[in-house]
Amino acid sequence: MERSDMEALTNSIKSASNHFPLFPMPAYYLEALTVTLGLILLMAEAFVPSKSKSWVGVFAAIGLGGILLLIPLAIGPDAKPDAGWAAWPLWNFYQFDSLARFYKIFALITTLLVVLMSIDYRKILARYTDHPGSENGTGEFYALPVFACAGMMWLASAKDLAGAFVALELITVTFYILVAYMRRNVGSLEAGVKYLILGALSTGFLVYGIAWVYGSTGTMSLAAMPSSISNLQSPIPLLFGIALVMVGLAFKIGAVPMHIWIPDVYQGAPTPVTAFLSVGSKAAGFILLVRFLEPFLASEFTRGPVLKLLIILSIATLLFGNLAAIPQTNFKRLLAYSSIAHAGFLLLALAAGSSGTDAALGSVQVVSLYLATYLIITLAVFFMLAQVRIQREGEDISDFNGLGQTNPTFAMALTILLAALAGVPLTAGFIGKFFVFTLAVDAGMWAGVGIAFIAAGTGFYYYLKVVRAMWWSAPGDRPAVFLPTISKTCVVVLTAATLVFGVWPQPILALLR
Repeated sequence: MERSDMEALTNSIKSASNHFPLFPMPAYYLEALTVTLGLILLMAEAFVPSKSKSWVGVFAAIGLGGILLLIPLAIGPDAKPDAGWAAWPLWNFYQFDSLARFYKIFALITTLLVVLMSIDYRKILARYTDHPGSENGTGEFYALPVFACAGMMWLASAKDLAGAFVALELITVTFYILVAYMRRNVGSLEAGVKYLILGALSTGFLVYGIAWVYGSTGTMSLAAMPSSISNLQSPIPLLFGIALVMVGLAFKIGAVPMHIWIPDVYQGAPTPVTAFLSVGSKAAGFILLVRFLEPFLASEFTRGPVLKLLIILSIATLLFGNLAAIPQTNFKRLLAYSSIAHAGFLLLALAAGSSGTDAALGSVQVVSLYLATYLIITLAVFFMLAQVRIQREGEDISDFNGLGQTNPTFAMALTILLAALAGVPLTAGFIGKFFVFTLAVDAGMWAGVGIAFIAAGTGFYYYLKVVRAMWWSAPGDRPAVFLPTISKTCVVVLTAATLVFGVWPQPILALLR
């Protein structure tokens, strides 16, 4: 065989391997395996007697890691149209594109880290579930996030409003349980009640809005909506339905006007659940928002009003989240209001309405990049907050006093992470905000740019209050805080990723493209 023929054969093999994995499997296997893992964990916890329940969390983390490794093998019907499963009606409700792949990876990584955080947090869980020293009531806590993960993965592949609603409710019902899990803690029970009542209210808005959208277009399929919209005589009933759905989704992403639950629920819920709400629930809301708005942004009938609604929500969310965070003295509540502020930046990116090019990111890609960097930074902060809660018995900013003296390494890592949340250059947090501002400027949204600039400056003030407490305040009689092995490993990896992706975001961009 000649050299040119050998090179051609090699290139064809590489091309084929890129499109068809060595052992391809239908993408829906990922959700099936995740649900199966959750059921196995529940059964094992119920029938395997043991004093410590941490092994449930360990096996949950191993299982989630194994499913994560299977994602490169997952394919949709377009990759193997001759397969028997490619003709199943399932694909009318389920899609597997690059965006779905990205958010499945996102959901698995988030859940994996939350489960690891829960293992080190089990001392607090045991105190407020059964009784101090007993972990009998903590076993299900490691399995429930797995079911929420399955819901997030289904949501990423939703192409039908009915299927998307069912997946979203799986996530929400799981969080109802997790938020109120510490049943011997009044704050957790209060948080659970507030989350349940306002969650039910938002579900009502969501269902009513879906009914109006269905009544206007005659379909629940997101793929079929563009053709239905073009045949409408008046877009007003459809726009009313879109507005109702947006109100319902505002609850999920933590945006004004459905933001009022966030501070109290974040403060009262177990810290790993707060982290999961802050990252996982927000990402689930945004992927559904992206999927839902796609057909309406593609139609001239609805594009203008939808973009106007997004920019109004963005400005209101940015202003409230950042200004309300300024007077906070509890670190969890501060992170709650900052979570609202980050939702404002994400809405601003969507309001730009950019479809992107080969050389520039579009709105959906910027939202995904921002969420990826937010995941890395925020979960690392919650790992550290959880240990301050355990070892110093508090979550106020004053509970971080003197950490720079008692544990300089801990304080330095948290300083880097808070600087990244504020958007300091050369960190992953700056990259996300930079692309948001770029989109807004290119779209000529100068009011949004001005408000976002004020919001970013405000963030420096309230994040650096914690830095001041660590480095300039005396520790008093508070003990030093040390990270257990699992938390230390995760914080080191996530902090390093925060710095690496701040100067080299190409791995995340490669996933998005």
